[in-house]
Amino acid sequence: MKLVITGMGVVSPIGTDTGTFWNALCAGKSGISDITGFDTEGFVFTKGGEITDLHLPDELAPEKDNIDPATAMMLTAAHEALTDSHLQETNFDHNTAGVVLSTNFGGILTGERLLNPDSTDTTPSNLAEYSYIHAADHVAALADMSGPRTVLSMSCSSGSTAIAHAANLICAGRAKIILAGGYDSLSRFAWSGLSALRTMTKDAIRPFDKNRNGTLFSEGAGALIIEELEHAEKRGAPVYAELTGWAFNNNAYHMTAPSKEGAGSAEVMKSALACGDINPNSIDHINTHGTGTKYNDITETQAIKTVFGKHAEHLVITSNKSETGHMMGAAGAVEAIASIQSIRNGVVPPTINYNEPDPDCDLDCAVNNKREMNIQSVLSNSAGIGGCNAAVIFKRYE
Repeated sequence: MKLVITGMGVVSPIGTDTGTFWNALCAGKSGISDITGFDTEGFVFTKGGEITDLHLPDELAPEKDNIDPATAMMLTAAHEALTDSHLQETNFDHNTAGVVLSTNFGGILTGERLLNPDSTDTTPSNLAEYSYIHAADHVAALADMSGPRTVLSMSCSSGSTAIAHAANLICAGRAKIILAGGYDSLSRFAWSGLSALRTMTKDAIRPFDKNRNGTLFSEGAGALIIEELEHAEKRGAPVYAELTGWAFNNNAYHMTAPSKEGAGSAEVMKSALACGDINPNSIDHINTHGTGTKYNDITETQAIKTVFGKHAEHLVITSNKSETGHMMGAAGAVEAIASIQSIRNGVVPPTINYNEPDPDCDLDCAVNNKREMNIQSVLSNSAGIGGCNAAVIFKRYE
């Protein structure tokens, strides 16, 4: 069975649609700035990636007044993906159309408001907006997708895990087409927990740079339409790439630290390659997890070398997080879309803020400027707190 991507949607700090996002990514635009969405007084870290120009489509107008901001981001990305896929314009079996979403914090901004002792907003509809599953309710209703519906929370590997879980559901015969994606919003509550991890930097994310000193978190959403090829062909859908391999696992090692020499990450990449019976030497580019933290970038480099051996010297890597920030539950989905766009356009977006090479991170990184090259296959790598790992592989569709 062949699985393909037939629609994509993005909401990010560097663009709130796929085209704008991709052009900004290739141009090396940074979405990081001083946070204005909540009071950062008392926090050591005050920079992040915010969404400041989101406009829900008119078709979603009835939902606008009472919708959590994170859900609004997910709905906007889902609407773009569905429109891109022409799904609502074609006949399909709604019972075989599913939704798999991922998030770390759900409707946290609604939650903050409801938990305020002075709040008078505790109506059933507002309480529902705080729920982790409510965004999936909204998304499923967009196209009457009444097949399987799943909501995952797998830390910062969530977006990629959603894609992998969706692929498993289709291969198991549970669905023909699934909207998979991830979303998260910034909030004072979330920022308190993220700050406590002590993994952030005060200035800029510098993945694989010798002087990197942390990551920065951001908000947004990503959505992909994953479909059986035969199903896509029957309804005349556009095909952007083939999804050829996927896997997810966990380190069973430590709550925050990566496993030694990136063992868990190496294993999940091996599993994704084995899933599609893919020769490691056929991978041209890796869209890395690339958080800009001291240990993640070293262990991810080690993991890539373990999996690809001599071929690692010929791989071109990049980190989208240097521009978008770390989009938490949305990261894997948005980076998967960037990977597909790399195949379609023959471009590896740059890793910005890179000034000094690190001998421990010595892979060929597209630094500060985009790299034009012929790309047939891309592996997108994700990891998360708690030891979660996920990898997805895309191939040019012939």
